[in-house]
Amino acid sequence: MNFDLTQEQQMIKNTIREFADEVVAPGAIERDRTKEFPVEIFKQLADMGIMGLPFPEEYGGAGADTISFAIVTEELSRACASTGITYSAHISLGGAPLNLFGTHEQKQKYLTPICTGESFGAFGLTEPNAGSDAGGTQTTAKEDGNDFVINGSKAFITNASYAKHLALTAITGMEGNKKEISAIIVPTDAEGFTVLDNYEKMGLNASNTTELFLENVRVPQENLLGERGKGFHQFLVTLDGGRIGIGAMAVGIAQAAFEKAKSYAKERKQFGKALSEFQVTQFKLADMALKIELARNMVYKASWLKDQGRPFSKEAAMCKLYASEIAMEVADQAIQIHGGYGYMKEYEVERFMRDAKLLEIGEGTSEVQRMVISRLIG
Repeated sequence: MNFDLTQEQQMIKNTIREFADEVVAPGAIERDRTKEFPVEIFKQLADMGIMGLPFPEEYGGAGADTISFAIVTEELSRACASTGITYSAHISLGGAPLNLFGTHEQKQKYLTPICTGESFGAFGLTEPNAGSDAGGTQTTAKEDGNDFVINGSKAFITNASYAKHLALTAITGMEGNKKEISAIIVPTDAEGFTVLDNYEKMGLNASNTTELFLENVRVPQENLLGERGKGFHQFLVTLDGGRIGIGAMAVGIAQAAFEKAKSYAKERKQFGKALSEFQVTQFKLADMALKIELARNMVYKASWLKDQGRPFSKEAAMCKLYASEIAMEVADQAIQIHGGYGYMKEYEVERFMRDAKLLEIGEGTSEVQRMVISRLIG
């Protein structure tokens, strides 16, 4: 068992950490306030070859592994979780299903612009009445000649305002009482396709979260992604990879909260000595460090199993569940260590807590992760 990063992974970590500290972090407070999407940051990441990191070089990717993707997601999220979730969704929800299930022609046409940063990656799964119960999908795609005609709506879709196309799930038929759900690639500029960016969110304010409305949107049947009727299976596979991204995000936010708390505890004097000299603070920081380390190890293990082509659904669920819950806990304790200042935006720890909360909800709630894990250990 080797816990060393490879030379390539270490190089990616060093590069992205420097970029996160110097380019991403300085504007994070302001972006949280103004809700401005960090377009320029992603142009620079595209120039660095990071936007297609784990995808094949023939489609403009860098051919890197999942651990490298987790490292980039963690470091970006440590600086700004809105940037982290944008990147994680771009890769694991936008690019991954195209890479996993697309034909060579589909990858050339749709994956390449994602890898080069010309388009952001997005994935249309969740609906107003179909979140954790994705089988409750109501969007329909009816055949009409050589086309599908799509009607329905999607909710809480990341990056769609900046995506030129996305894969979405729709009912393509019925087998008795059972829905036949398929994945279809849809250009976002298609007639009848509306993307609305109107949500008022608790956190992750500089990320793009949208509603999609499809009214008689017509796409050719060749835009079917993977096998017809396999859309449900495809998004389950996609979410497994996405959960690694959420776990990595959570580790990044927790690391940021821990670093702020540790630094503040050394500077802040109470009763004549630094907070860091009190055992109660030392124990808080020790617990935070312990839980972050365990969460990161779990993220890396799930990533490693995925890279080995081995089953990783259980570990992905575990890393997502544990990392998201400790991110909330660590952010909470960081605020506590800061006292009254922790409640103030300029000290940043309150933002970490607001941003971390989504990670217990998105890509399968904590309750759903426990259902997944219990099924896989049964």
